[in-house]
Amino acid sequence: MDCCIVSALWYFIPLYLLIHFLCFVFADADFTLLWASLSGHRPENKLKGLVVWVTGASSGIGEELAYQLAKCGSRLVLSARREEELKRVKRRCLECSDLQDEDILVLPLDLLERPLHEEKTKAAIQHFGRIDVLINNGGRSQRSLFMETSVDVYQALMELNFLGTVSITQQVLPHMTQQGSGSIVTVSSVVGLAGAPLGTGYAASKHALQGFFNSLRTELTDFPNILISTVCPGPVQSQIVHNAFTEELNRPVATVGNQEHKMPTSRCVRLMLVGIANGVKEMWIAQQPFLLFYYAWQYTPTFAWFITNILGRKRVQNFKAGLDADSAYFTKPKTS
Repeated sequence: MDCCIVSALWYFIPLYLLIHFLCFVFADADFTLLWASLSGHRPENKLKGLVVWVTGASSGIGEELAYQLAKCGSRLVLSARREEELKRVKRRCLECSDLQDEDILVLPLDLLERPLHEEKTKAAIQHFGRIDVLINNGGRSQRSLFMETSVDVYQALMELNFLGTVSITQQVLPHMTQQGSGSIVTVSSVVGLAGAPLGTGYAASKHALQGFFNSLRTELTDFPNILISTVCPGPVQSQIVHNAFTEELNRPVATVGNQEHKMPTSRCVRLMLVGIANGVKEMWIAQQPFLLFYYAWQYTPTFAWFITNILGRKRVQNFKAGLDADSAYFTKPKTS
């Protein structure tokens, strides 16, 4: 009998490990999030009727969030600086869902204008009577080398990505504690967990967000129905590179490059909504090989440093050669 059990385990354990290895090879999110997508609550059921405020809703991930939330039946507050783009997004939301005009509030917002954030929050609450979910998605990236970058760029990144997000959160959170429930979801990045060249200021702002919200979560243990969640996407097809800071505040990105190798925005947003619906506190969303880096940094940091240094050197070389920083992982540097 014992021999039969040992023999069974001898075959079962390698098979079990092989299945998990294959799942990881084809995974595009952490196992907790993928399990929630397979067996957890569906966003269409959990988010229907909720009031969701999305910042950075005029393009990229924020725009796609608006469309998918509208299809889920969520009532929306759409915010960004460009009002005309928000109105365009609202029209498409109405076309692709059963929402009515009054179910979507266009609320122009500049994260840098912190004195106005209280007024904007009151306007959202006055329109809907409540805010159930705040998705902090607004912000900008960076594409420049540290030694060539003005300190003004670093100040702008922290003011926008970190302090702007903290300010909106500070206005919304008391309302959620008063109603006894809510979700604050913040879009961070893979570089909120690990460093990367050409984005020192961007990584610093995202590390700040990670530290802030991880600490805030521990302050809210008396409010178990309030979710503090951070989303850490890898490369995603969006406008973030087009709008990135460079060496100087008003200098545009020279080369954007092809976005096809990145994760489709629709898939990233779907996983985000699954995470929100299932109360996932931290979401890792990326295709391979980027997902491997999340686990390497978490469990084998020495190995992660080794790989990061190799890829980082290649990324800088390609950037100096005039190639897109993100596609540098998939291309060879130019030679003179």
